[in-house]
Amino acid sequence: MTSKIFVALDTPDLDRAKAIAASVKGHVGGIKLGLEFFSANGRAGVREMAALGLPIFLDLKLHDIPNTVAKAVQALRPLKPAILTVHASGGRAMMEDAKAAAPEGTKVVGVTVLTSLDGTDLQSIGLDADPHAQVERLTLLAKDAGLDGVVCSGNEVKAARKLWPKGFFVVPGVRPADGSAGDQKRVVTPRAALDAGASIIVVGRPITQADNPGIAARAIEATL
Repeated sequence: MTSKIFVALDTPDLDRAKAIAASVKGHVGGIKLGLEFFSANGRAGVREMAALGLPIFLDLKLHDIPNTVAKAVQALRPLKPAILTVHASGGRAMMEDAKAAAPEGTKVVGVTVLTSLDGTDLQSIGLDADPHAQVERLTLLAKDAGLDGVVCSGNEVKAARKLWPKGFFVVPGVRPADGSAGDQKRVVTPRAALDAGASIIVVGRPITQADNPGIAARAIEATL
């Protein structure tokens, strides 16, 4: 069975990213490369990481007018990522165009509410103070737009899956029971995330900042 853990390699250092990926390869289902990595290493860096043989989750959270996002996705097509993110708050037309531009086999998922935000943060930008309600709203919008799934916290994934039983659900902000939350505000344990309906979970610092990332990944995998 393929592991449902994707390790977040949020570093601009290509050699460090490669070393961590090699260390955890037997215990994770893929690697997530975000804006920090991509800004430093670009498409060439993604290709080097893909050569290690693990599925690539390209987490760029694209958010712009529909035409611009579609063109950006088209530019990424040669990389054939396993998963690609856009912001669901970009609207239905943007999500439709992103999915239409993506290569066959790439899951395009919509980011609902960042796990670094809570109700006070949402209120400050003029949204409903309840993250749960906002996640449900954007999950239905992503479903109607033809995306493959959404990104949401473990606190909301159960409700989101109820709205979209066949959706693909990515849960970031996952921390072991004894782990630090860091800058995340809505966190759950890996086991709780999967029990609630996550398709995959994203784990970063608890693995990447461990003395031995491979052992840390194996320990988390054992809880699943």
